[in-house]
Amino acid sequence: MKTKFVVLAAAIGLAVALSGCETATPYQPLAQGTAQSGGFTDQRLDDNHYRVSFQGNTMTSRETVETYLLYRAAELTVNSGFDWFQAVDKHTQRDTQSYVDTWGPGPYGYWHPYYRRWGAWGWGGWGPYWGPYGGPATVDTVQKFQASADIVMAHGPKPAGNPRAMDAREVMTNLGPKIERPKQGS
Repeated sequence: MKTKFVVLAAAIGLAVALSGCETATPYQPLAQGTAQSGGFTDQRLDDNHYRVSFQGNTMTSRETVETYLLYRAAELTVNSGFDWFQAVDKHTQRDTQSYVDTWGPGPYGYWHPYYRRWGAWGWGGWGPYWGPYGGPATVDTVQKFQASADIVMAHGPKPAGNPRAMDAREVMTNLGPKIERPKQGS
C-alpha cells in the first residue's frame, strides 16, 4: 500500500512539473531543438522585399503572433539600413485541433478504453461523452497561429498619404515593451 502511495505521489508531482513546462512562444528565431516551439523566419526576396513569418505554439495568442511579426518586420527593416516598411501581403492562419479524452473509472481503476461497437446489445461501445461506467469525457480544443507578410522597405520618411506605411523605429519603440525574449538557459 505504501509503495502505491509513493508511486501515485511521484506521478502527480511529475504531472504538475511537466504542466508548467510549456509557455507562450518567446520572440526568437524558429529553430529545431529549442525549449519553446515556434519563432520567426525571414527570407530575402530581392533588394528591398522580404517574406517574414512568426509561428506560435498553442499557448501563444493571435495578438502576440501578429505583434511579433510586425516587430520582426521593423527590426529587419532597420537592420537592412531602411527607414520604413509596408506589408504588401499579410495572412494569419489558425490551426485548430480538438481532442476527446475518455479517461474514466473502470473495473481496475482509471483507464483509457478502446473504441468498439457491434450493436443490438452485443459488444458495446464508448460514446464521445459518456463511457460504459459513467465516466465523462473531456473535449479539449487547442489553437496555434502563424502570421506571414511580404514587406517592402524604403529609405527616407514614410509617405504621409500611405496609411499602410510604418516607420520601423517607431514600431520597434512602441512594440518593444510587449516583446518577451527567451529566458536565459532555455
